Amino acid sequence: MNATPTPAVGQVWQDNDPRQDSRQVRIVELTDTHAVVTLVQPRNLVSSARAGRRTRIRLDRFRPISTGYQYVRTEKEN
Repeated sequence: MNATPTPAVGQVWQDNDPRQDSRQVRIVELTDTHAVVTLVQPRNLVSSARAGRRTRIRLDRFRPISTGYQYVRTEKEN
């Protein structure tokens, strides 16, 4: 069984919500309760979302459930 890693800066996670069309976010900052993330992959061409957009997500959502996120990879910082 693969364990889900603890959220950390530089990780990429994918939204499990099927309405989000495989949206991926990169964690750029952590607080006690939230992760600040940037959008890695725009949801779709008609969406107003754009790569690099910042938003906050509660840390308890970083787990592989239908309303959560699944770990994809860790990227090196530039």
